[in-house]
Amino acid sequence: MSGGALRVALAFCLLLPASAFAQSKSGVDLQAIDKSVDPCNDFYEYACGGWLKANPIPPEEATWGRFDVLFENNQKILRSILDDSAAHQGRSPLDQQVGGFYQSCSNEDLIEKLGVAPLQPELDRIASIATRSNLLAEIARLHTLQVQVFFTFSSQPDPDNARQNIANLDQGGLGLPEKDFYFRSDAHSEEIRKKYVEHVAKMLELSGVETSLAEKQAAEIMRIETALAKGSLDITSRRDPKLLVHRTTLPELAAQSPAFSFAEYFELVHAPPFKTLNVSVPSFQKALNDVLANEPLADLKHYLTWHYLSASARLLPHSFVDENFEFYSRTLTGASQLRPRWKRCVAATDDELGEALGRLFVERTHAEEGKARTLQIVMEIEEQMKRDINAITWMSPPTKKRALEKLAQVTRKIGFPDHWRDYSSVRINNADYFGNWYRANQFESHREIAKIGQPVDRSEWGMTPPTVNAYYNPTENNINFPAGILQPPFYSNDARDSVNYGAVGSVIGHELTHGFDDEGRQFDGDGNLKDWWTKVDRDRFTKLSDCLVNQYGGFSPVPGVELNGRLTLGENTADNGGLRLAYLALLDDLAKKSIPVSQTQDGYTQTQQFFLGFAQVWCENQRPEAARLQVETDPHAPAHFRVDGTVSNMPEFGKAFNCKETDKMVAVKACRVW
Repeated sequence: MSGGALRVALAFCLLLPASAFAQSKSGVDLQAIDKSVDPCNDFYEYACGGWLKANPIPPEEATWGRFDVLFENNQKILRSILDDSAAHQGRSPLDQQVGGFYQSCSNEDLIEKLGVAPLQPELDRIASIATRSNLLAEIARLHTLQVQVFFTFSSQPDPDNARQNIANLDQGGLGLPEKDFYFRSDAHSEEIRKKYVEHVAKMLELSGVETSLAEKQAAEIMRIETALAKGSLDITSRRDPKLLVHRTTLPELAAQSPAFSFAEYFELVHAPPFKTLNVSVPSFQKALNDVLANEPLADLKHYLTWHYLSASARLLPHSFVDENFEFYSRTLTGASQLRPRWKRCVAATDDELGEALGRLFVERTHAEEGKARTLQIVMEIEEQMKRDINAITWMSPPTKKRALEKLAQVTRKIGFPDHWRDYSSVRINNADYFGNWYRANQFESHREIAKIGQPVDRSEWGMTPPTVNAYYNPTENNINFPAGILQPPFYSNDARDSVNYGAVGSVIGHELTHGFDDEGRQFDGDGNLKDWWTKVDRDRFTKLSDCLVNQYGGFSPVPGVELNGRLTLGENTADNGGLRLAYLALLDDLAKKSIPVSQTQDGYTQTQQFFLGFAQVWCENQRPEAARLQVETDPHAPAHFRVDGTVSNMPEFGKAFNCKETDKMVAVKACRVW
């Protein structure tokens, strides 16, 4: 969830009968439960143990959970839409675009026949670079293709005026997932770096570089990336938005980067005129300038070649696809088999023409019908947060007043956009997957850069309607739920309210709480990065948050690897706050309907059903490699700890399951912020 996006199952209650998921009258998945486990000792294993045993990870996946099962169904629906569009491209411009793109991706025989020919024009351009000015022009060109070499340039809401877009320069240009991958000294990290350099060399070989030369160039590329990584900000520090705001004039930028003419670069990427911009990480600009000034031109050209090859790998013959999979999937996540071509082509179409495909998705699934249901629950959760803010004792009246003002300003986007993106300028050729991909990239690059100096379009979505996700946007102060969230296990008309509130209610509460976690709380109700807290309240908030940092920092999903409690703080705050808000909403709902919390069904009380509804959303098997990667790069805690960590902080859980104070699911020192 975003501030950290949750991989929420967003699909289609009208297309799947509840019986496909619900195996009880209450909606609790009874077959998922492992009654050999004490719920007070490990609630996750109790709620999910049966499911975990019955659902091993498919070879092409790194994780396999309830979300993935629903995502799989989502993909099958999208495949049906795309097959139909590909067969009826003359029916409408929309069908021609998504159908033609999907068809071009599916034509493996043609892709194999073309070989490396689609790469050659750009590789020739890179090879012909003879001056630093030529280098600058090629960097600009690759950026318009969304090949993010050296750094990134884009638009973003102005931190001081979130309704206006400004230009933004940020770090980038790395092939490993995150800065610390270049510097960790443990044996595993050293092995990852070794395999990465080998992968770079193999990709260069596939493009036609002789073996010994490819190995030499790979070492040069690693040296350049390490220098860039040294100046980068680490993933945990980047969670503090204040560290990413440095308003800079163009003369100041020129003085910071004498080795690179950003003024010329901005012209080449067709940026609108501007006088100031945000430089997210000034230390990176220094590292970038040193690299561009001091590295041999030949080595910089090899770096460009590698990143172009890596960005293009999925568009090329199977030898490139397989090598790309070998490192980025098998080595980093533990997946042992490539996903079927049709799945990769569905994902590619959603990546490149997302709102065109999403429009057909909405029509097919009647997603409009889910909006009213979701909105009703959202409003109930918002009311509970209002009560919670009023009731908390650690916040002073002035800060409470501003918190309530921010809550009242939260807007909701549910289902799909009010206005669809127009891709009509993107030329789609049924026989040119490579060209289709990069033409769509150019469209998106120009669209983003053209926003500079323009008002922020707050109706725009950051996710496509079929996306398996949900998010909170701090700069717009809105919560976003793409189409289809009302599907089991998140919501079912046949499930009891207790289960639905535990599932979809906790998700909604999670996203709402993100507006008040350690990152979201720094933005005001208009989305501006503005301190609206008293110092005393800031200090109290930090102390309460540190409890979660320490608690989750003690969890270990892989032997020898502990969670980063600071990196996962926002998500953990949202999990804990969201579940509590959903619980309060359930109690309110039961009281209105005169239903006692002790009322049982399927052997569980209303509150027990609530906690099971929450936990069973998270049933997930995960490979050790994927778990390690998640700890190193993901602000979300692994599913097991998202469940056990959260319920252990709720005395209401212990009461519901008659736990003793000495049980593991009863925290010795329960953490609570919201």
